[in-house]
Amino acid sequence: MDLTSYAEWTVLLVNDPGPPAELRGLREELSAVFDAADRDDPDDVAARLNALLARYPVRPRLARHDGQGWHLHLAADEEAAASAVMGLAAVVAELGADRLGRCREPRCGRAFLDTSSNRSRRYCSPRCASRANVAAYRARLRDGR
Repeated sequence: MDLTSYAEWTVLLVNDPGPPAELRGLREELSAVFDAADRDDPDDVAARLNALLARYPVRPRLARHDGQGWHLHLAADEEAAASAVMGLAAVVAELGADRLGRCREPRCGRAFLDTSSNRSRRYCSPRCASRANVAAYRARLRDGR
C-alpha cells in the first residue's frame, strides 16, 4: 500500500492558509513537524509524529469502489486526520525525515514532500524554483559574474 498520497494530502493541509475550523489545530501541529524537518531534527520529527499517531489512531478498512477491487483505506473521510498523520509517518519511516521540507524561495516557506529519486527537491513548486533561479541570475549579473 502506497501511503504517499496521504502524505501529499498532509502537505496540502499544511499549506492551506484557511483550512476548515476542525483542521486548524492539526494543521499547526503538522506544520511544526515540517519545521522540525527543516531544522534537520529527525528526533523532533519522530516525537511530534508519535504524539500525533497516539492522538489520531488509524482505523484501516477494506473498500471497493469506482470499478476497483477490494483495497485498503486508512480511514473514513471523517477520520482524515488519522490518514494524514499515518501517511506522513509512513513517509518518514520509509524514506527519512529529510524528505519533508520547506521551500527555499525566501518569500515562500511552504511545505513540500520530496519524492525525487535523488533527494534534490528544494522548492514547493516549479514557480518558486524558477523565481529563485531568476533572482540568482540577476544577482550574478549585478555582481558582474
